[in-house]
Amino acid sequence: MRPDPALAAAFEATWSAAETLRCGGFLVGRGAGAGGRVSSAIAVGRWTQADIDAACAQHAAWGQPPLFRAWDDEVDLIAALTARGLTAHIPTLVMAAPVAALTDRPIPPVTAFAIWPPLAIQRQIWAAGNITPARQAVMDRVPQPKAALLGRIRDRAAGAGFVALHDRTAMVHAVEVLPAFRRQGLAGWMMRQAALWAQDLGATRIGLAVSCANTTAQSTYANLGFTIAGSYACYGPAA
Repeated sequence: MRPDPALAAAFEATWSAAETLRCGGFLVGRGAGAGGRVSSAIAVGRWTQADIDAACAQHAAWGQPPLFRAWDDEVDLIAALTARGLTAHIPTLVMAAPVAALTDRPIPPVTAFAIWPPLAIQRQIWAAGNITPARQAVMDRVPQPKAALLGRIRDRAAGAGFVALHDRTAMVHAVEVLPAFRRQGLAGWMMRQAALWAQDLGATRIGLAVSCANTTAQSTYANLGFTIAGSYACYGPAA
């Protein structure tokens, strides 16, 4: 299924491609090495088989493999892509919660912060989690308001994340906790900090994307009040 229009718009606006180009019924993203979400084509209107060809040609012109991002209810598109030999990669859930669900308790002192620009230690934490400079560049180009989340535990910085606002919806991306500090509740406090930041800016909802394979994170988010609002996969050449 796909999220409602407001959530879908926030999902796109807060993690954007370096460049986009319209190819008939598709909007094709140039990811500049920042991963499939920003290097994919999405359907934005009625499309034809010729539009799929045009999108593939644009990917090739940018030196990218053909890649299409489809919500799970876009059955006609998925059928057309699989008929061309493209396969699903990294099935992903989009989850959302009311901001108020995460602002019901105070955050322990010096546990989580929302700042911009990111500190060097946040960039180091991201890099340790394979959130590369190219992916960090996505955060840099997202328009304000936005913030870098910093999580601290046992007297040291151990977590980083990114939150940005579009209309009245905040989206959280690139949450990373260093391995030695996981399963200690830090990600939850970082999410609560993101919600407090968003609430101060008038947001009423907070969302995120998490891979279907990451059941631990899904459980953490569900315990915070998040529910599944959409699901998608990227369709490209077989690995």
